[in-house]
This record gives sequence, structure tokens and C-alpha cells, in this order.
Amino acid sequence: MKKHNFYAGPSILPEYTIENTAKAIKDFAGTGLSILEISHRSKQFVAVMDEAVSLFKELLKIPEGYSVLFVGGGASTQFAMIPFNIMKKKSAYLNTGAWAKKAIKEAKVFGEVDVVASSEDKNFNYIPKGYTIPADADYFHITTNNTIYGTEIREDLDCPVPLVADMSSDIFSRPVDVSKYAIIYGGAQKNLAPAGVTFVIVKNDILGKMDRVIPTMLNYQTHIEKESMFNTPPCLPVFSALQTLQWLKNNGGIAAMEQKNIEKADLLYNEIDRNKLFVGTVAKEDRSLMNICFVMNEEYKDLEVGFFEFATAKGMVGIKGHRSVGGFRASTYNALPKESVEVLVTAMQEFESMKG
Repeated sequence: MKKHNFYAGPSILPEYTIENTAKAIKDFAGTGLSILEISHRSKQFVAVMDEAVSLFKELLKIPEGYSVLFVGGGASTQFAMIPFNIMKKKSAYLNTGAWAKKAIKEAKVFGEVDVVASSEDKNFNYIPKGYTIPADADYFHITTNNTIYGTEIREDLDCPVPLVADMSSDIFSRPVDVSKYAIIYGGAQKNLAPAGVTFVIVKNDILGKMDRVIPTMLNYQTHIEKESMFNTPPCLPVFSALQTLQWLKNNGGIAAMEQKNIEKADLLYNEIDRNKLFVGTVAKEDRSLMNICFVMNEEYKDLEVGFFEFATAKGMVGIKGHRSVGGFRASTYNALPKESVEVLVTAMQEFESMKG
């Protein structure tokens, strides 16, 4: 039976990426060696890194004056690296979920943190509006897509201070005006590559202004100067990321991907709103295109386990909601085909006709 992969991360990747990575594990670039055992200094792998950086810049239309880095440590390490590198006294954060809270915690190690607004009062089911960003903040940090709760900031904010964004789960899902950001970063395991590599887009001129000593591995300048090769990079995930970037380009680029994502999301949200058994958990204006969260309507709560088993029997995996929200979560990342969403919608309709 065909599996429909709705896992939130690690998550579905393009078949193109999986097949090419599998081949490279056996024989990388005709070397007779596996990508798992090749030197990161070899000309073949250096070419992988160079092309990955180049395609990153091309697909996102990254302007001059920015560097693209591939590093280890996950987005969680970036929570500390960012204030270490660019926070002198004070930063501002928007609290929209669990990962934003973790980023705030790390920033507080380095100085004052102004949480300008929070949606925790309603279990993060909306994006706060109407807040004021302090003009004396060294930067303002947002999490653009909240994987657990299913909210998303889908516009590039005009910000009076340097803007920093965690785009772990929505990078490459829509066009981004990179010029509005000082740093964009994210773990790759949700829309780009297997777990193990973290991408960072950093505006070069915001660096080098700290009085503090920054440890070598936590200094962005180190990785810029050594072109992500100061230490051994996560070679396999970088190779897989390159395959996904090629796949994105071959399939019309980011604008085309956004249109497909809108179609998938509309299909599922329309069914959630129509079906009497289900209800969405997020304010409609803040709904994510990447992580679609919903629960059983209150009067049908006892059917939750039944629907989970029904969907699982039809080949759906990863559809269970996060424990802090409950219900269901369908992660509709770039690589998820529309067919999988159609199968889910059909299952919802069938279950309604049986139980409603």
C-alpha cells in the first residue's frame, strides 16, 4: 500500500532527492566511494557545497552582501549563536510557540529580551498583531511557521531593526524578500534535507560588532571565511539538500511551489470547514500552508481514535497531532503530492458518512 507521509519532521522528501542520495551512498560522483566516506575536501564534495550555495541564492533571489552557510547543531544551536553574534544589550522576540520560547530562553543568557507580544494565552492558535518593536533593540526575532500549532507568518515584515527569522519549516514554500532580513535560519529536516544540517542566510555587515569574545565554532565569521568547511560539514544531508534544490528548480522554482502549496492547503482547510466531524484549531487568517492542525468537533471527541485508525489503515502516517494540541496534524511540505491530500480528504468524507 502506498504511504502518505504527513510527518512534521523529519518528513517527506522528493523522490528525486531520495533516489539520488541512495545512489550516492553506493557510488558518489563516479568515484567508486560512498558519499558517506568521501573527504569533504575532495573536489567532488566541494563542488556539491558550491552548487548548493549557488542554488540557494538563485532560488531565493538572495541579494549581494549575504552569505549562505551549512552548519551542524540544528536550529536550536542558532538560538544561542544569534544573540552571541549580534546582541549587544537588548533584543526583541515575538512568542508564537514552543520553538520561539526556546529561542527566547537562550537570548536571555546574553542580555535583556523584550517579548513584544505572545499568543500563549490561547495556546498559540493565532499570530499576535498590533505590537510595537522597540527601536533600541539590536534585532527582532520571529518564527515564521509554527510546526506544532499550525500558524504561519506569510508576509515579509517591515522592521525598524534587523529582522531575524527561524524558517525551519517553511523555507522554500513561498518567495521571500531576503533583503528585509538580517538572518534567516532553520533546520533542514522539514522542507529540504534529512536531519543533520542547518542553513543560515546572514547579512555580512551585521557581524563583527561585538566586544565579547565569541568561541570559534559559534562565530558566523568563522564559517563565512571557511565557506562552511571550518570543520567537517554534515556531508550526506548537504548532498541531499542539493538534490532538493535541484528538484525545486526543475519544478518551476519557489513561486510555482507556493501555488501548489496553496492548492493543497485550500483543499484540506475547505474540507475541515465543511465536515461536521472536524474543526480547525487556528485563526483562519493565520493558518499555515505547511502544518495543518485540526481536531474532532466537541460532540464527536470520542471518534478521534477511530479516525486515526481509519486514516492509518488507508496508508496515512504521521497524522497524529502534537501532544500539546491533540487531534491531527497534516504536514503538507513541498514534497507532499496533492494526491496525498486528496486521499486524506476522501477519508474524512468517508468517515463522516459512516459516523456522522
